[in-house]
Amino acid sequence: GRNEKMSKSKHNVVDPNDIIQGYGADTARLFMLFAAPPEQDLEWNDNGIDGAWRFINRLWRMVQEVVALPSHPPARTMPDDPALRALRRKTHETVEKVTRDVQRFQFNTGISAVMELVNAANEWLTPTVAPGLSAEALSVLREAAEMAVILLNPYVPHVTEELWQRLGHATPLSHHQWPQADPEALRREEITLVI
Repeated sequence: GRNEKMSKSKHNVVDPNDIIQGYGADTARLFMLFAAPPEQDLEWNDNGIDGAWRFINRLWRMVQEVVALPSHPPARTMPDDPALRALRRKTHETVEKVTRDVQRFQFNTGISAVMELVNAANEWLTPTVAPGLSAEALSVLREAAEMAVILLNPYVPHVTEELWQRLGHATPLSHHQWPQADPEALRREEITLVI
């Protein structure tokens, strides 16, 4: 992909309508918010728009896979299993990070954090792992999926609204309260080192 600043004199201004027709408005928004903070020039990058498109598809598949699993309500407390604790901590660290970044108009770093959360959740959705998941694991995964969808709503409103319905919610996501990180999930565990 070429990487250059858009400018009228270089005749390299990309019409957002072309992207919207090719990829949809949500992909266009996600790419623009991910590529540059609002106050900076946008460096046009063909790979970037494909990356945004691929990520939206990864999010979509992740939610579909969670929906296909036995239904469990989202986790509300910390599980005992260390790997599940790590995923739930990641979920709530992401809530905290995106909330902070949105307030500072630093959209790109918030999007990165949700991408990491989606990757972490996907590790539990492999054909070898998913069939044997405990009720506790299903709840932690459900929470991760719902939070990813809620946190991306300001960036990709159409896709997340659709995914929210697929997750079984009758009330539109736009009426949902912005989440708050669970302080218990954010607490880093003490590690005793034997010296």
